[in-house]
Amino acid sequence: MWNKIQKLKSILVFGLIVLALLPEWSSAQEFNCEVTVNSRQISGSAYEYVSDLEDELENYINRNRWTDDTFEEFERIKCQIQIALTSVDDQFNYTAEAVFSVRRPIYNTIQESAALVLSDNNWAFGYPRNKNLVFDELQFDDLTSLIDFYIYVILGYDYDSFEELGGSRFYSQAQDIFELGRNSGASGWGRSIGAQRNRNGLISDLTNPNYQPLREAYYRYHRYGLDQFTLDSQSAISEVIDALSTMEEAKRRTSNNYLFDIFFDTKYTEIVAMLQAADIQTRLEAYNILRDVDPSHSSSYERLQN
Repeated sequence: MWNKIQKLKSILVFGLIVLALLPEWSSAQEFNCEVTVNSRQISGSAYEYVSDLEDELENYINRNRWTDDTFEEFERIKCQIQIALTSVDDQFNYTAEAVFSVRRPIYNTIQESAALVLSDNNWAFGYPRNKNLVFDELQFDDLTSLIDFYIYVILGYDYDSFEELGGSRFYSQAQDIFELGRNSGASGWGRSIGAQRNRNGLISDLTNPNYQPLREAYYRYHRYGLDQFTLDSQSAISEVIDALSTMEEAKRRTSNNYLFDIFFDTKYTEIVAMLQAADIQTRLEAYNILRDVDPSHSSSYERLQN
């Protein structure tokens, strides 16, 4: 009987330890990411195993700890990664295109906002059968390093939306991974001259002090505009217009439009929906700013004139 009691006590103590550790473990992961892999352009039974890549990448992203911060379940960053495999050789070297879509919760609501959409059309990686995906920021891997790069960019955008310039440390980490890729000579990781819409152009602008006003406006748009809209719509609209004015001025002072296009391609429908609640004078003011800073969506902004 004594041994049985001691055994039960041991089980109870072990269970309490596990329960004590479980919340910390479960709250450590930052991402709730869904990966889809389209392999329709790849034929041959030798490549059927590539279907495993979806689960492998989801586990790699969602189970890894990317920061030292604690995330609650509802705070995890929701993202989707759509990968289209475009070719493969007999050494199991693949080429692919990828689209990264991210959503952000809107404070004081149960709704979410499209936070970021990024695409990459120049990805080449080796993925032989039974390859293990190992997280190592100090070693370049043509498969996982691209994922690492964009995960840190996504973290940068997410933190920038909750704290002014809060994402800087993650952009620095993405920059380090870019340098590893560049030094490896792998496809898609080279430096480019001019306004290139690629990894080099993206991380160069995100770490360039000249684009800090845009990042500051990004924070203002989200925290004082979007997040406060249900509490005080008119004040939130004023903050959104101020943020857009800052972006307009920042665009005049910078040479590349890539970061501006990323923002407005993601946000233009949301901007129009918010500004519909403003009076006609405010809508016209916003229309004039938007027509200047984002002419590619002018037809959508014309709704603000009515």
